[in-house]
Amino acid sequence: MSHSRYVITLIALTLLLVILSLACLVFGSVDIPVGSITDIVMGEGSGNKAWDIIILQSRIPMIITAALAGAALSVSGLLLQTTFNNPLAGPSILGVSSGAGLGVAIVILAMGGSLGGLLGESVGSYIAILVGAILGAAVVLILLIAFSAIVRSNTMLLIIGILVSYLTSSVVQLLNSVATEEGVHNYVSWGFGNFSGVSAAQMPLYAGIIIVALFGSVMMVKPLNALLLGARYARNLGINVSRTRNILLIITGVLTAVVTAYCGPIGFIGLVVPHIARMSLGTSNHARLVPTTMLAGAVIALLCSLASVSSPHGIIPINAITPVIGVPIILYIILNRRRIQYFN
Repeated sequence: MSHSRYVITLIALTLLLVILSLACLVFGSVDIPVGSITDIVMGEGSGNKAWDIIILQSRIPMIITAALAGAALSVSGLLLQTTFNNPLAGPSILGVSSGAGLGVAIVILAMGGSLGGLLGESVGSYIAILVGAILGAAVVLILLIAFSAIVRSNTMLLIIGILVSYLTSSVVQLLNSVATEEGVHNYVSWGFGNFSGVSAAQMPLYAGIIIVALFGSVMMVKPLNALLLGARYARNLGINVSRTRNILLIITGVLTAVVTAYCGPIGFIGLVVPHIARMSLGTSNHARLVPTTMLAGAVIALLCSLASVSSPHGIIPINAITPVIGVPIILYIILNRRRIQYFN
């Protein structure tokens, strides 16, 4: 793959990221003149307090939330696909998102409140939700590690991941059956997925954890490339395969759990975007694939966010949009699997 193709891809994705960010600022349920938006962003104010609040406390945080969530989920999918040597691995498919969701449900019921109330209260409340999501994701990842040591078939491992997802969903349903009506309503609303749930006060913690974890994924580029060649070859290169996989799964668990806790269980982005990045670059070299996946994930998430808020009939749940993008791409990959060789 030529260096120019990589540079052109990064430039194109960056331009798309900027264009979609601007579009998300302009379009929404409330029509705000572009001139007023410019004044608000420049710090001059529009003279309309409601518009100022919408831009500064709603649309800008939503843009940052969506971009970081897209990057986080996409990198999580990439790490899982490399770790398990499986092009159909992803946080939602393998049950990691479901595990994080189960952790959130347990914390909500244990604290006797609803999701909306908890995320709007003290710092300790949403830290508790984060911890619950991380622990839930960790349990699923530990199960996947255990089964991957026993089951060598990638297909069987995917089936196990799906079964784990069903199991966690069943437990959540049982928990909902003893929850309050308000709690069930808020949990169901959370399950639809949205990028508008992170306030300016919560943004430092949300963004900080994701950025640190994404930086950790960048630092794992060399071990990731070694794993592509097989565990035996990686060991010959001096890579501690067991420790490397554990680190990769920790990074994956943290990224997935944080996004799930704040935005809900967003599907398909983590599964699809790594394939988009590979097809765009024509390589599985993680030195180029990781940053490209981050940018592509941010672009896809912003595109979904824009589609969500641009409907004249109200806000569309994110999880109603992602399959429209994800399913055709996955079908293309399945139908062309003989020509698309990702893991050699």
